[in-house]
Amino acid sequence: MKKIIFLLSLFCLILPGLAMANTSIHGVRMWNAPDHTRLVFDVSKQVQHRLFSLQGPHRLVIDFEQTALKTQLKADRFKSRHVSTLRYASQPDGKLRVVLDLTQAVRPRSFMLRPSGQYGHRLVIDLYDKKDAAAAVQKVKKNTNPRGGRDVVIAIDAGHGGEDPGALGSVLKTKEKVITLAIARKLKKLIDAEPGMRAVLTRTGDYYVGLRKRMKIARREHADFFVSIHADAFRNKKAKGASVFVLSNRGASSEAARWLAAKENAADLVGGVSLDGKDDVLASVLLDLAQTGTLAASMRAARTVHREMGRIGTLHGNKVQNAGFMVLKSPDIPSMLVETGFISNPSEERKLASASYQKKVAKAVFRGIREYFHSEPPLGTRLAMLKQQKNQKPSAARYVIRRGDTLSTIASRHKVSIAALRSVNRITSDRIRVGQVLRIPST
Repeated sequence: MKKIIFLLSLFCLILPGLAMANTSIHGVRMWNAPDHTRLVFDVSKQVQHRLFSLQGPHRLVIDFEQTALKTQLKADRFKSRHVSTLRYASQPDGKLRVVLDLTQAVRPRSFMLRPSGQYGHRLVIDLYDKKDAAAAVQKVKKNTNPRGGRDVVIAIDAGHGGEDPGALGSVLKTKEKVITLAIARKLKKLIDAEPGMRAVLTRTGDYYVGLRKRMKIARREHADFFVSIHADAFRNKKAKGASVFVLSNRGASSEAARWLAAKENAADLVGGVSLDGKDDVLASVLLDLAQTGTLAASMRAARTVHREMGRIGTLHGNKVQNAGFMVLKSPDIPSMLVETGFISNPSEERKLASASYQKKVAKAVFRGIREYFHSEPPLGTRLAMLKQQKNQKPSAARYVIRRGDTLSTIASRHKVSIAALRSVNRITSDRIRVGQVLRIPST
């Protein structure tokens, strides 16, 4: 009897540990971004973990509490600018230890993600260079043109990326993140080839960029316009057509409240003026002026793009729509979001997965943006200077009268009427003299 009681007591003591040991890792992925490396662990539920760094050589150790690895990890698949290899081993106390052999010291950050879409619970670990981000100097391509005037800069945002695939096609299972990046790259080539314009991408590969960081990239590059590329999805597979969105007034109001609440700590600029140090009333006025102009410019540009998208396919709605998308909320940069079609529609998915149709979409967006900026070029840009030169009235040509000239022969030679010649030179008779300078009116 005593032996049975002892065994029951021992079982009760180890039962909690057994219950905790059912966390499993069934997948690991790595994403390489320009400024960081991201590792994503697919776990069966929220998991307790601990990170710590070691030196000589640099390593990052990740200890998972009561966790078992249910998949094979190939070390050669886990290499990046920060990671040279990955090792792992189970510990006697039920922990799983994963060791990242690093190429340099890093600043690690970890957080859990709840189930979403095709993914379950995930542990995300980001590795950044170990340096003060505020002290890092961002090298931005000089925005000038040797002929005078700077280029118009367009920030192109390929939606989703990395761990966030976006919508999934219903037939071909095409990922939205793949389509958006392909169109963004094609659009960049078109813009870069246009004199007086250049483009920058918020992401250049398959990795995730935070929504507010996308806005910061555009601001860092001194972008004149921000266009976000997406592919829509809906539960009804018959839904189809492209849409163009600008920020709604409600979205603008909520963002204004956020900026005003954080203005003491914000390094962001509104129309070139920092909100920091301004009283609430002045800051509110500055922000309102900036947003009013930005929203109006966004709508004018969006209308031209909406019209061009209608020329290559079906439109989902007969006008530009308003929404509160986060990437449209920059108060100082006109912005629009283009839903290129419904990836959930089998017919539109096939088109969107086609390189030829992606090029058509890119050309349509480009034509709309080009038309807008040739019509309303920002001051100080090469396009503005070209427009000014084009609108200047040509000065009247001048002619020095020679021996034998008459008003009739001069008018005939320059293809103008004698009356026009008399009027512009205020001549009241037929008498002219050698050496007299006449202004020749433009035809």
